[in-house]
Amino acid sequence: MALIDLQNISKHYSAQKILTDINFHIDEGERIVIIGKNGSGKSTLMKIVNGTLEQDAGNRIIKQNLEVKMLDQRPDFKEGDTVREAVEAGLDELNKARERYNELSLRLADDFDNKLLIDEHEKLSRYIEHHNAWNLDDKVERIIQHFDLKQYENKSITLLSGGEQRRVALASLLLQKPDILLLDEPTNHLDVYMVEFLEKLILKEKFTLIFISHDRYFIDRIATKSIEVEDCALREYSGGYSDYLTQKEEYIRTLQKQHDNLLDILKRENAWYARGVRARLKRNEGRKERLLNLREDAKNNPAKIRKMSVELQREAKHFNRDKSINKQKMLFEVEDLCLTLGNKELIKDFTTRILQKDVIAIVGPNGSGKSTLLKALLGRLEPTSGKIKQGEFKIGYFDQHREMLDDDKNLIETFCPHGGDRVSVRGKDLHVYGYLKNFLFPREFLEKKVGILSGGEKNRIALALLFTKNVDILILDEPTNDLDIPTINILEEQLTNFPGAVIIVSHDRYFIDKIAKKLFIFKKDKHIEESHQQYSEYLELEKELHVLSEMESEIQKEKVEEKPKEKQKTLKLTFKEKIALEQLPLEIEKLELEMENKNDCLADPKCYEEIGITKLANELAEIETIYEQKMEELFAIEEKAEEINS
Repeated sequence: MALIDLQNISKHYSAQKILTDINFHIDEGERIVIIGKNGSGKSTLMKIVNGTLEQDAGNRIIKQNLEVKMLDQRPDFKEGDTVREAVEAGLDELNKARERYNELSLRLADDFDNKLLIDEHEKLSRYIEHHNAWNLDDKVERIIQHFDLKQYENKSITLLSGGEQRRVALASLLLQKPDILLLDEPTNHLDVYMVEFLEKLILKEKFTLIFISHDRYFIDRIATKSIEVEDCALREYSGGYSDYLTQKEEYIRTLQKQHDNLLDILKRENAWYARGVRARLKRNEGRKERLLNLREDAKNNPAKIRKMSVELQREAKHFNRDKSINKQKMLFEVEDLCLTLGNKELIKDFTTRILQKDVIAIVGPNGSGKSTLLKALLGRLEPTSGKIKQGEFKIGYFDQHREMLDDDKNLIETFCPHGGDRVSVRGKDLHVYGYLKNFLFPREFLEKKVGILSGGEKNRIALALLFTKNVDILILDEPTNDLDIPTINILEEQLTNFPGAVIIVSHDRYFIDKIAKKLFIFKKDKHIEESHQQYSEYLELEKELHVLSEMESEIQKEKVEEKPKEKQKTLKLTFKEKIALEQLPLEIEKLELEMENKNDCLADPKCYEEIGITKLANELAEIETIYEQKMEELFAIEEKAEEINS
């Protein structure tokens, strides 16, 4: 039997039909994503499942004693609660169950034949096991740490921002682990590291889940089934986002030609996914296989770990080469930029150049200073030290507060402030309705005031308005928040076709992978690293380097514990080894530069035709051989030096 079964459900608001005669059910262990345009009925369906919204027709059948809980967009907390108290709210039953279980365990030690006690003991055991609440205190601490709430744990919940309060509410629900968890855009206000923790927790603890999300990597990782809400009906697809794309494309093929535009979008999306994601996964397979092999024989040969670590760093370095064209117009020149807000240092010694065709994503943890960097580029914040030189150009800015919109104006007045009903978009004269139709707005919206629109609708209007501006650079702060996937696809298409520079702050990994050609990555040491990698690939490399670092630390710790004190005293570097330790890094750096130059030449027909491709390849192979020998020599000396110093 399904946990919840919706049979022939219909729902409408006034004259607008939302759901018509739909059927929906969820079984234990399923993780169902609800996909559809904003306003299609996704949240309505979820509220009916939750029981907080009454259907107009049909039946909602729910298993007895089923616990269903939903993450609210605006969480409600007990007045006066601290952050820790709010996170722990709702755990009273689990704590009482653990106390009673421990009490019964002691009583059964003396009265082990008491059937009533045994039955209650087993029932409590199943309840605690289902909620994975044996180590509840550890779980509370871990989730507070991973959701970056530790610094606020003793503060009043009312002092937190809306996004931080949502994190608290999400943490509390995850700890309670209801029979069915309902999440509406759970990744909003989470950085990529928090999203990764959330993914692992949901999969590890085997949640039964219904969720709405625009984060396509999150959907692909989590969902076992996709339900699309369209034209008041539901359509079911197996698997996550990539499976949805394939199955939806097949479905569209069977429909009439009026769906050609949607089919084109799906084809582009599916082609990008197949090329960008699967190709990258294939490329990473060899590296991951090497990493797994290293874990097997690491203790016997610690030098291999260091070698793998250097290879991964070299791989990252390869992507970090500046591939920009010097002839491009310079927009910003940043020199030794330092930014401090209050007593918090955010950016240290950042130097870069932003050119006219750069497409840059600024990424990093929440609170690291990404939006602050945007404000500095916009001239709204003075650097603490350093300089930002700016060329002559026009900026189009999209912020999370939608400052460009006037709530008292309707859409016609917003797009045609001087009258008429025409709008100019990159030299094309369009009717405002024809243009807004591309952003999924029906004709009846033209007379609506901006102030009565939903958050997602306002975001769509702000983005549509932004693309009508004659600007050289677009600066966007979290543009995908509150957008549905169809609108994000439209945004991606607009950005891809934009002829100028683009700078984006976002946590949406899929969106960044698809759009950005360069990353500005905020590091823990307050420096900003530049990279030409795809963001998801950078995150994979970062994880692998972290694993190797932990393995190396563990091996060094074991060696120190095992090593006799006499050996520590007698072991020392020879004079030749000391000289090599100073010289080898310089020689290796020079060889890396030579290899980079040879590779660049091999990629340039003019260069390799002049020298000869065979000669060039032989020279590269010779340099690589010397490089490997030098690296092995350095590893051995460094390992010996660490043994002496440890």
